[in-house]
Amino acid sequence: MLHKRSLAAVCFFVCGALGGCAVMGGAGSDAKNPPPPQPEGQPKMCGTVEPLLEMMTTLPQGDPARQAEVFQSAKDAASVSPTTTNRLRYALALAVPGHSGSDPVAAQRQLAELLARPETLLPEERFLAMVELQDVDQRLVLQAENKRLRDEDSQNSRDKLQALNRRLSTESDENARLRKALDEARAKLDAVTHIERSINDRGNTEPHTP
Repeated sequence: MLHKRSLAAVCFFVCGALGGCAVMGGAGSDAKNPPPPQPEGQPKMCGTVEPLLEMMTTLPQGDPARQAEVFQSAKDAASVSPTTTNRLRYALALAVPGHSGSDPVAAQRQLAELLARPETLLPEERFLAMVELQDVDQRLVLQAENKRLRDEDSQNSRDKLQALNRRLSTESDENARLRKALDEARAKLDAVTHIERSINDRGNTEPHTP
């Protein structure tokens, strides 16, 4: 969801923020015949970033085989010909969620490296890299928070389980102590009963003096 919003923001504002790539009609254009209005929700894209935006849009929508093909193409291009544009394309492919090659940590690192030398990027490329880096940063923060909450929940569960085990162990020890005390009491009772029976038997067998 965050990635879709950021990508939409790029599509709508990248050209306008950089001076309007798609409205450079020139003095010779016919003002009486303006270009047809673009359908709402389909912003015009600058030529330099249009392939990048198209890749970012289509990459998570394809089947796994097509996703792997597009991602591998971007990776190979960055490896064989590491131009700034190819490196940016690969960094954006890493940043796009929804496919097996997605790696926001690697994307964060590579986008930061590219933006560390902004003079090597075209203005629209720089803007696209900045927006995508902000999106990746936010996703990583949310992922870290989710992990923290899961870990806390797991820790709470472990703490409760340990407390329950300690309680069960205490109760088991107490039961064992009570059983031992009961056995001792039974043994004493049996001994007393045996002594009483012996006394009674001896009294019955002794001759009576007239």
